[in-house]
Amino acid sequence: MMGVNKALLPALRNAVAWILSAVMFVPLLLVAVNSLKTKAEANGMKLSLPKAFQWSNYSIVIEEGKLVRSFFNSLLYACGATVGSILLASLAAYVFSRHRTRFNKGMYFYLIMGIAMPTNFVTLMKVMQWTHLLNTQLGIILILTASSIPFSVFLIHGFIGGVPRELDEAGVVDGCSPIRLFLAVVMPLLKPVLVTVAILNFMGTWSDFIHPLYFLNNSDKWPMTLAVYNFFGRFQVNWNLVSADIVLTTLPVVVIYLLGQRFIISGMTAGSVKG
Repeated sequence: MMGVNKALLPALRNAVAWILSAVMFVPLLLVAVNSLKTKAEANGMKLSLPKAFQWSNYSIVIEEGKLVRSFFNSLLYACGATVGSILLASLAAYVFSRHRTRFNKGMYFYLIMGIAMPTNFVTLMKVMQWTHLLNTQLGIILILTASSIPFSVFLIHGFIGGVPRELDEAGVVDGCSPIRLFLAVVMPLLKPVLVTVAILNFMGTWSDFIHPLYFLNNSDKWPMTLAVYNFFGRFQVNWNLVSADIVLTTLPVVVIYLLGQRFIISGMTAGSVKG
């Protein structure tokens, strides 16, 4: 009986995993299939294949939705926020991990509270106006960077705890300054968790909708998320075009995740063990 239970348990887990994966995959498949249909076929939003693949839907969406410009805007915001958050979060996590004073512990817990605390958009709007960053690309990059730092610090802090302190001491003996010690000795060892944080931050900032909606009034600076929102308002009766727009917007995130999923799993696992 025990042998049968041990054999059934992995099969049951695999079955549950397949079911959950299918549930998560169906909406994406539904959008992808309807993006290749005519307007009349797509009105029902069914999983049935189109009678003829309408590849022209994508060219219409790219032209009418101004997705080329929005794509490069999203790429600028996502890359800028990812690089900025990784650099600042890794420096902060290194200080918090290596110098465990009462003040640093308090600052660490205060910082990671940002993972759960909601954003005060009224105060943030006042700050953006006062700094003249409202409706600017630099302002959005800074906001997205700041919003990504708490979770980034949380992941990197746990990983740094497993890096031997003897490496720091060896670097100091060799005459390394604090910044050089971190960049030349410690940071290369953080590659698994830094890649993990980079992928997660890129996906999060690429998909962000609220911050550009509040702080960007110029449509020329809109990312792809706002371009989809605007496109839906104009073509909400054309579900084939709306579906094509959604596919083009989500495709970069899906590709990034598929390419980096092994880094995400290994980085988060290593961080949880070493921390």
